[in-house]
Amino acid sequence: MSHHIFGIHDIFKRNARLFPDKTATKDRHGTLSFKALFDRTNALANGLSNLGIAKNDRIAILSMNRNDYLTLYGGAAALGAIVVPINWRLSDSEINYILKDASPQLLVTDKTQANRCDFSGKQACFDTEGPDTAIPFEALLKEAVKTFPTPGNDDPFCLIYTAAIAGTPRGATLSHNNIISSNLQTAIAMALNPNDVYLNMLPLFHITGINLAFSVMQVGGGNVVMEKFDAPQALALTERERITLMASFPPILTTLLKTLETTPTDLSSLRIVTGIDAPETMLAFTQKTDSRFWALYGQSETSGFATLSDSAERPGSAGREGTISKVAILDKNDMECPVDTMGEIGVRGPLVFQGFWDKGNLDRSSIRNGWHHTGDLGRIDPDGYLWFEGRKPEKELIKPGGENVYPAEVEAVIQEHPDIMACCVIGVPDPKFGEGVKAVCVKREDSPLTQPDLIEFVGNRIARYKKPSHVTFVQALPKDAQGKIDRNRVKALHSS
Repeated sequence: MSHHIFGIHDIFKRNARLFPDKTATKDRHGTLSFKALFDRTNALANGLSNLGIAKNDRIAILSMNRNDYLTLYGGAAALGAIVVPINWRLSDSEINYILKDASPQLLVTDKTQANRCDFSGKQACFDTEGPDTAIPFEALLKEAVKTFPTPGNDDPFCLIYTAAIAGTPRGATLSHNNIISSNLQTAIAMALNPNDVYLNMLPLFHITGINLAFSVMQVGGGNVVMEKFDAPQALALTERERITLMASFPPILTTLLKTLETTPTDLSSLRIVTGIDAPETMLAFTQKTDSRFWALYGQSETSGFATLSDSAERPGSAGREGTISKVAILDKNDMECPVDTMGEIGVRGPLVFQGFWDKGNLDRSSIRNGWHHTGDLGRIDPDGYLWFEGRKPEKELIKPGGENVYPAEVEAVIQEHPDIMACCVIGVPDPKFGEGVKAVCVKREDSPLTQPDLIEFVGNRIARYKKPSHVTFVQALPKDAQGKIDRNRVKALHSS
């Protein structure tokens, strides 16, 4: 074993030694101290080993947030297994694709998600009301009589499946060192400490939820876990548990502000809010709560935030690069661009992922010439603040409510409809979710297909957050010189 090793499970072990009786995590099912959480991860690692799970085996998770989501992360880390947290908002077919691609040796669900997929392998359930064939989660907790070698720093810890560029999602492979480096960078930027308490209302399958939960845990702070976002509950928990940190994507802050109008709540403990939202919404919420909003830029491939700073420093920007991440604007030759010049955002540093999971191998197609190529466009001003300027055409992306939707994926589904001749999917401004999905389509002559019909058709095949919220039927779509649909021209004509 190398003397340089420090893995995810070491965070649990450290906190159990330094803060044994302090609350580590709390949900509606109960409270776990750091000592109890550590003991639970050890017992789980032993039980998983008895089940035949070994280092580098995959464990998929399909569940709402709960304390034992973190137990499973810790137990898998102790064993050196690789966790595959799955977005429960995906369609059943999308979930089945991820299960096929990752080939997990175990699937752990809760009762709400237990029957959503075709999985023939071993299955466990957090809830006692799970399927008869599923192993109760508590039955996996065996007395920890074994010890396991600590995984290496670069050993995989999790696969985060990103949105599909070419029609199928890819698993970004994040190592123990990736996650720990990201935790430390976030903790340093926000000055997190053992008194901080994070409200887990973003899903724990999302890299932002993972990063913030572990960042607070790494400094000895606590987690309060919600199954999913609910505005009245979020406000009540913030007041009662003295929450200091929360994260949001549209329309979370807008919903909280509206709820505050009729539900006065003491939010004086709230110190930091982070995520993505409109500058005016950030300002309104921070003025209402006397908190600070931290602007950011990051991807699953960067294990969280590559840039992060108080939005009030440079309103509208995506913050400045973190302590251990290098962010640059690259030209077509991968050379750094001058200040205030637009180009592709490149990132390097210990936060950058290992590559995309490919049947056990790693596809490093986005990593070249010493940089992770994000596919996003931006510029860096003279003071070092990053300004997001859109996306490269081949990596066109729409972000409704913080989720990633690639137009090509939605277009492929729309074109499965027999009445659709051609289509182009674009992002449009949306007052609720920040950005919405719009489909501009050519349908067969005399087709009775309506806009609601097409929206429902798509929503029944992929995650409903990916379906178009707007549909426009046209006689023809503009073409470029090569005879391909001119996406920029479609945007110019139909982006309102």
